[in-house]
Amino acid sequence: MEKIAVFPGSFDPFTIGHESVLQRALPLFDKVIVMLGVNNAKKTLFTLEARKQMIEDLFYDEPKVSVEIHDGLTVDFCRKAKATHILRGLRTSADFEYERAIAQVNKKMYNNIETIFLLTLPEHTPVNSSLVRDILKHNGDIRIFIPENLDLKKYLGNEND
Repeated sequence: MEKIAVFPGSFDPFTIGHESVLQRALPLFDKVIVMLGVNNAKKTLFTLEARKQMIEDLFYDEPKVSVEIHDGLTVDFCRKAKATHILRGLRTSADFEYERAIAQVNKKMYNNIETIFLLTLPEHTPVNSSLVRDILKHNGDIRIFIPENLDLKKYLGNEND
């Protein structure tokens, strides 16, 4: 059976922490689908299409990575994609408590799915998309928080979904 992981998130924007988790997960799975979830309650800086494009551009040479947009429950997407795992990165113990509850609900809703947690590297623990968005909005230097080959200004066409 093919091992397919779904890496869900808003990725607004995709950070060095996300990149690290995804890179470290690749040897564990046959395929990793980065699932851009639609969350209308969140005010985003980058459009869904821009976020999709930035991740595809970063992983253009990695055939195991694909990016898809989904408006609905992650477990429904997993069922449709025949995923075996949900991949989540953990920065803190608070992240664990939040993610544990979601993983248990997902397992109850779809028994064939397992959630895999990868700890972020210590140097990435303080990095999150909200922080990067705030620094970017105030014209600060975000280069140390985003993947090396990512120029966020390229993706800032329409500023809200």
